[in-house]
Amino acid sequence: MEINEISFRVRYGETDQMGVVYYGNYAQYLEMGRVEWLRALGISYKDMEEKGVMLPVVSLQIKYFNPAKYDDLITVRTSLKKIPSVRIEFDYTILNEKGEVLVEANTVLAFMDSERKRPIKCPDYILEKLK
Repeated sequence: MEINEISFRVRYGETDQMGVVYYGNYAQYLEMGRVEWLRALGISYKDMEEKGVMLPVVSLQIKYFNPAKYDDLITVRTSLKKIPSVRIEFDYTILNEKGEVLVEANTVLAFMDSERKRPIKCPDYILEKLK
């Protein structure tokens, strides 16, 4: 599956007293990667929600290898693990400027009907863009 990359600098407010990124902030970085992966495919979260589709996270796994620090330029690589059905699964690697792996992660999200709050199949308009 195609890999999408985004890069950005760590902001001061994302770090703890030791000057490293607080571990909980990595989930936000993964979301940024996921949103941009979908956007590169021509799909926006906003459009999905307007069409009545939500994508709540049902599973998050993170392995921490090296810390990111204030003002580091980091890159989030996001890839789709397999063609989605009711769930969509992403793999991520976060790297620093030197190319060192900081984090490896995986998320699983479920397609949900926003009105009925029930799982649904991946919308056809998304599957079409994956072909």
